[in-house]
Amino acid sequence: MSLTIREARPGDAALVLRFVRELAEYEREPDAVVATEPMLEEALFGANPRIFCDIAEWNGEPAGVTVWFYNFSTWLGRHGIYLEDFYVTPAMRGRGIGRALMARLARRCVDEGLERMDWAVLTWNEPAIAIYRGLGAYANEQWGMWRLTGEALDRLAGETS
Repeated sequence: MSLTIREARPGDAALVLRFVRELAEYEREPDAVVATEPMLEEALFGANPRIFCDIAEWNGEPAGVTVWFYNFSTWLGRHGIYLEDFYVTPAMRGRGIGRALMARLARRCVDEGLERMDWAVLTWNEPAIAIYRGLGAYANEQWGMWRLTGEALDRLAGETS
């Protein structure tokens, strides 16, 4: 049995979208995914990519994915990584694939002098929380995530002159 983790490459958008949809299903939000293959292809491989992706393969079969981007801490004066999506297919869980995907991102942080890795997890997702704690991660309970979208975003944007 062999595990390979590689950077996504042009033509992988359909696979990435499949993983994103599976993750959304698991997170009880299957209808929230509006991304398309062309949108992901452009975001990952266009002229100025702003997101990045690693794909795990177990014996050549797609097994998991991380989708991430660089963030920046003004307090630390350094970049980090924000992990947007992290998913291992149910049939492939328990083989160390998720840990290997996270270790690869941790290695990138160390090699590039990045200060930290951040991500969000649903409060009810106890299996993921247990895995993250096992990695040595912790919940930053002093900072809550906020979001502005839809009509509220449009309304605020309308206040510009």
